[in-house]
Amino acid sequence: MSVARLSLFLDDHPGVLPDIGEIVVTGAVSGLDLTGLPRDRLWVVARMKQDFESFEVAGVHVALDPPEKAALAIVIVPRAKAEARALVAAAMARADAVIVDGQKTDGIDSLFREMRQRCQCGAAFSKAHGKTFLARGDADDFADWAEAGEPRAIEGGFATRAGVFSADGIDPASRMLAAALPEKPGAHVVDLGGGWGYLTAAILDRAGVKQVDLVEADRVALDCARENLPDARVRFHWADATRWMPETLADAVVMNPPFHEGRKGEPELGARFIGQAARMLAPGGRLWMVANRHLPYEKVLRTHFREVAEIGGDTRFKIFCASGRSRTRG
Repeated sequence: MSVARLSLFLDDHPGVLPDIGEIVVTGAVSGLDLTGLPRDRLWVVARMKQDFESFEVAGVHVALDPPEKAALAIVIVPRAKAEARALVAAAMARADAVIVDGQKTDGIDSLFREMRQRCQCGAAFSKAHGKTFLARGDADDFADWAEAGEPRAIEGGFATRAGVFSADGIDPASRMLAAALPEKPGAHVVDLGGGWGYLTAAILDRAGVKQVDLVEADRVALDCARENLPDARVRFHWADATRWMPETLADAVVMNPPFHEGRKGEPELGARFIGQAARMLAPGGRLWMVANRHLPYEKVLRTHFREVAEIGGDTRFKIFCASGRSRTRG
């Protein structure tokens, strides 16, 4: 995303901003240039904990639940098409005027074409491999798009929502890891980056489990997990998994760590998960982890743990069990 494109669009369209009334930005991510938007009337909605904290530190009024009505709504288009449609539909229901901004790689061109068939859209402002445009319409024209944001039921009776990881079905790597978990993982287990709760559900089926801390940065995924896991043993944490620590050290950490920040693959993200997992394990605790076959995590694991074993996998994934936290690591 071009972080400056939105502000350039506002400079080029001086009459777009309303003189009064609330302005709501959805789909916001860290680095978004909010220059030109009146801070006293601005509500920014960020679903990822890291983005939420970034805006909060910058002094922006960041919220989980924005006003139902606004003078202007701004949608920053996410990668997931269903999520983008749901955000547009919600914006049309919230405000008469909607600004839509997105990258070509995130589908802004097709979204623009589709919206032109449904409502009045101004000329697209093209900059830095993306587009920004103003749209005016009626919420009824996007009723089917609004349905894209509703909970969906998938295999196993789990509920997911548009935009969360593995929204359309159980992730095959997580399924493989769940099958490899021991019968007795320990009384206190952490599901690091737990998403909508599939691995936690598998952990709860094991013997002797008394507490599971599910840590997830995506608030929407965490809300799904709350719905999927009506079990008093689960504690839900909206947090950055690379910085969160439990109140007491855990007997086991289970994780299928992400390796993407945005669109770009970043194995370093998984490495930070490994380091944090080592810090939160009690003496004798174990890490159970799945990763894509091509990701070079073996060296990182051996840096933090004295014993590392690949215990399963296939041509796509590999499963590790690591124990014996290295004394040289904090």
